[in-house]
Amino acid sequence: MANARCSCGALGLTLPDEPKAVIACHCIECQRRTGAPFGAGAFYPVEAVAISGTARQYTRDAASGGKVHSYFCPDCGSSIYWKAENLPSMIGVALGALTETSHLPAPAKSIFERSKHHWVQIDSAGEHFHEGSIVRHAG
Repeated sequence: MANARCSCGALGLTLPDEPKAVIACHCIECQRRTGAPFGAGAFYPVEAVAISGTARQYTRDAASGGKVHSYFCPDCGSSIYWKAENLPSMIGVALGALTETSHLPAPAKSIFERSKHHWVQIDSAGEHFHEGSIVRHAG
C-alpha cells in the first residue's frame, strides 16, 4: 500500500500501490490550488482509498465541466486530494502529498496545455491536450 499525507500529518490517505493514471494539469485552477506552474496527480479508484483525519472541502467549477471538490487539511492547509463530478469513480491525489514516489510512473498525459507556462515541458507524457482529457479509460 502507498500513503499520502498533509504537512502536519493530521490528514492522510492509504492507497493502492499503483495508480490508474498519473496526469499533469496546467489549468489555471490547478496552478492556483498548488501555487505551482501545474498540478500533478495520481488517480485511484474511490473504493480503494482509505481516508484518515478530517478534511475541509472547497468546491469549484471545473474547466472540463461539472464541479471539482478539493480537500485540504484544516490545520496546515495542505491540498491533498480531489474528486471531480465528471469522474465519480476516481480520486486524484496530489503527487507532492505522497510519502513515497519511487514507484510512480511519470505523467502519461499533459492536459490544459493552453495555459501551460511556456518553459514547462513534460516530455514523458505520451498524450498532450490543449484542453482537458477525462481519465475514465485509464488502466
